[in-house]
Amino acid sequence: MPSTKNSMQVPQDKDDLACQPWYHSQLSRQEAEALLLQDGDFLVRASESRGGHPVISCRWRGKTLHFEVFRVALRPRPGRPQALFQLEDERFASMSALVHSYVTHRRPLSQATGAVASRPVSRQRLLTRSFSEDVLTDNRDATRPLRPRKWSSSQPADLDHSGRGKDGTRAGAPPTFGSALHRTGSEPTLLKALPPLGSMADSLRASDGQLHVKAPCKPLQTPSLASGHTPTYCELLPRVPSAQRMTPRPSCPEPEAWWWEAEEEEEEEGDRCFVRPQAEVSFCIPGHPSCLLGPQNRPLDPIVLHTLRSLFVAHHPGSTALHLLLVDCQAVGLLGVTKSQRSAMGVASGLELLTLPHGHLLRLEVLERIETLALAGAVAVLGCSGPLEERTAALKGLVELALALRPGATGDLLGLAGVMGALLMPQVSRLESTWRHLRRNHTETALVFEQELKPLMRALDESTGPCNPGEVALPHVGPAVRLLEGEETSGPLDESCDQLLRTLLGARQVARDAPRFRRAAAQRLQGFRPSPELWEALTTSFLRRLLWGSKGAQATRAHRLEKFQHVLNILSQQLEPQG
Repeated sequence: MPSTKNSMQVPQDKDDLACQPWYHSQLSRQEAEALLLQDGDFLVRASESRGGHPVISCRWRGKTLHFEVFRVALRPRPGRPQALFQLEDERFASMSALVHSYVTHRRPLSQATGAVASRPVSRQRLLTRSFSEDVLTDNRDATRPLRPRKWSSSQPADLDHSGRGKDGTRAGAPPTFGSALHRTGSEPTLLKALPPLGSMADSLRASDGQLHVKAPCKPLQTPSLASGHTPTYCELLPRVPSAQRMTPRPSCPEPEAWWWEAEEEEEEEGDRCFVRPQAEVSFCIPGHPSCLLGPQNRPLDPIVLHTLRSLFVAHHPGSTALHLLLVDCQAVGLLGVTKSQRSAMGVASGLELLTLPHGHLLRLEVLERIETLALAGAVAVLGCSGPLEERTAALKGLVELALALRPGATGDLLGLAGVMGALLMPQVSRLESTWRHLRRNHTETALVFEQELKPLMRALDESTGPCNPGEVALPHVGPAVRLLEGEETSGPLDESCDQLLRTLLGARQVARDAPRFRRAAAQRLQGFRPSPELWEALTTSFLRRLLWGSKGAQATRAHRLEKFQHVLNILSQQLEPQG
C-alpha cells in the first residue's frame, strides 16, 4: 500500500486535477477503499465504471462511501467556465474549488450520510495520463503528456499530504466559527482560499446551462437484488436553480408559505380595541420532527455539535442574524400572530401582551429564550477542547454575530442579549489566555467588543439604550420581563427606583410602538429565504433538547439552569485551570 507520509511539491495550477495531490486519476473502487483507513480520509478519482466521471471516495463511520460529482455544462462564453461541478447544494467552477469548500467548511458531502471529508489521502505515484476536468467528463481518450515534476519535502500549495500519528489518530478538532482549517500535528493544511463561486451558480438562467447531455444514472437507494452487490454510489439530491429547481430534500422541508410576508396586514392603530383575554397565549414554535436531532437525543451530542459547527460556519454572520431575528420575532409574537391568537390574548402583538397580567407564560418563554441562547453560545466556546485558535475563532464568531445584531444593523436586541450573555458569562470571561489571543490576533474585533458592545449592552440593561423603531426591529424586553416577574433590581435604592421607572416607561412605549416594530422587522426580512436547518437550530425547543437532552428538557427551568451551570464550570476549568 502506498505510503501517505512523504511531502511533495506540486504546481500551482489549481484547475488541473493532475496538480492536486488528492487526485488519483483512474483508480478502481477496491483500490480506493484500500487507501482510506480512518473516518474523514478522502480522495478524488476517475471512476472506471462511470465513464471517467469524477468521484469522491470518503471513509465515514467505518465504511467507504463513493459520491459521483454532477457536472453541469455551460454554453461557451468568454471569462466563464465550461462547466460547473455539484454534489447537492452549491455549484463550483472547478473540482478543486468544490473539494476546497467542502474540506475547509467541514460540510457533509450529502445530507443523507452526513459524511465529512477532512483528511486528503495523497497519491505517491506519477500519473501516466493527465485528465483535465473537462476531459474527465467529456472525452476520456484525450490525453496530454505530463511535464517533468520536481519533488521536494516542502509543503504543497493547496492540500497537504495526509500524515498519521503512531496511533493512527488525527490530532486537533474541527474549528468553530472559522473558515480555515487549523493545522495541528499531521492534519492537512489549506493554505490558499479560493474565491466564492456560489453566486455565479445561483445567477444562472435556465438557458445558460443544463445537465450534461448524458446525465449519470440515478444511483440505487437499496442494494440490487439482481446483481447481489451493494450500491456503488451514494444517492445525492442536487438542487438545481431557476426553472430546473428540484424538490428539496425531505429531511427539512421549507415552509409552504413565508408567514412573515404572507400574513394579513394589521389593523390601523385607530381601529384596534382591547378585547377581554380568553386564555394565556404561547408563541413557542410547535414541535415537529427534527432534521438535526433524533426522537431521543443525549445532552450535547458530539455528532450534533459537529453538524452545528459546520452549519454556522457555512453562513455569514449577517445571514445568521436574520435567521435569529426571524425566530425571535415569532418567539415573542411580533410576527406570525394568527387571528385566533389575537382574539385569545386581546391585543395584536406579543410586545403588548408582555406588559399585561395574562402575559405571564410569554414572559417565562422570553426569559428561557435569552437564557438558552446564552448557554448555547457559551457551549460554542467552552466546547472547543482543541487548540487555542479554535476557541479564539469561536469568540470572534460570537462578537461578529453580536455586531450583526446591534441597532442600525439587523436590530434584534433580544438576540443580542442572548449572544452578549454568552460572551459575558463568568465561565467564558475567565478564559484569560483565549481573550489575550483574541486581542493579539484580532485586535479590531476585541476593541469593538470592549468599546462598543459592552457599553451598549450595559445601557440596554439599564433601559437607557436605543429603542427607536426603524433603528431597532425587536427591542430589548429582558429588563421589563424580569421586573414584571418579580426580579429585584440591584444597586443603591435611589438608582434602583430610577431604573425601575425607566423600565416601566420603556415597556409602555414598546407596547405602543408594537406596529412600528413589526413593520421594521418585516422590512428587514423582506425577500429573506431562511435555511430550514439553521432556522430549526435557533429555536428554543431545539436548544433546550440540545443542551439537556430529550429527557432532561422536561425538568423544571430552575433545575435545568442549576445543573448546566455546573457543567459549564467544569468545562471552563478544564480549558484553563485556575492557577
